Amino acid sequence: MNKLRAIELFVKLAEVGSFTQVAEQFSTSKSMVSKEISRLEDQLGARLLHRTTRNIQLTQVGEGYLQRARDILSKLEEAETFVQSTQQAPRGKLKVNLPMVLGITDLGKMFADFMQAYPDIELDIHLGDEDIDLVEQGFDLGLRATSRPIDSNYIGREITRFDYHICASPTYLATHPDITHPRDLTQHNCFEYRYFKGKNIWPLAEGVKITGTLKANNVLFMLEAIKAGLGIGILPEFACRHAIEAKEVVSILPDSKKPQLTLLALYPARHHVPASVLQCIQFLQHWFIHQYPNNQRII
Repeated sequence: MNKLRAIELFVKLAEVGSFTQVAEQFSTSKSMVSKEISRLEDQLGARLLHRTTRNIQLTQVGEGYLQRARDILSKLEEAETFVQSTQQAPRGKLKVNLPMVLGITDLGKMFADFMQAYPDIELDIHLGDEDIDLVEQGFDLGLRATSRPIDSNYIGREITRFDYHICASPTYLATHPDITHPRDLTQHNCFEYRYFKGKNIWPLAEGVKITGTLKANNVLFMLEAIKAGLGIGILPEFACRHAIEAKEVVSILPDSKKPQLTLLALYPARHHVPASVLQCIQFLQHWFIHQYPNNQRII
């Protein structure tokens, strides 16, 4: 049995729900498709499909196998596309959605370097922190800094990771009660980032409910209020790195357990991924490794 072909038949059957359509697309017979799927089930020792005269339904095992089978086919195609892309310089349009602050900071520099390396790629960059449907909006690639699982409709490639910092200015710390434990934050003016999934619950210890006089949908705006000594904020590393180095703000509670932000490159789970997308992802990974060589969290 050609296992790879059987996997391809299974994935296509799950998508279209018809043995006849799959047979036509693969230039074979309906009975041959059925036999290949049966052989695959026999080899796995599990039923993947419930077959009736009217429709086809995946079993629970089949649902899980489908997701993993799609990943296998996607990675195989990605490998083939990568080899092809190395034979010629990628060209054409590349529409990318970026997080606002990361786009202004690290990714702004990265894409400037990318444009120099690939002058034949025409970039269409959109910056914003709203949750959007990449397919519906016509994006080839989306970058997300997240600490949560991604939508299964997308393929995600990990680029790097960032820490969170609880930031306050030296002036604020000198004029307010000491902060030695996450629960102390409940007595302070803590700012809320509107797109933060936890809203006013900061992910410290068992979760700390904060209150404050500022809500904002941009962390750089929030950072200015923090530097002015008006309150405290939880900020990703890429937003506050320079302010910490310049001693404009202090990273407090450094030993408290906090989640990390993973930067993911997302693209729709589909066949025929453009070479420009794969080249951009590879460039991203290498760029962060070279930009922060001492950062052992880089993947």
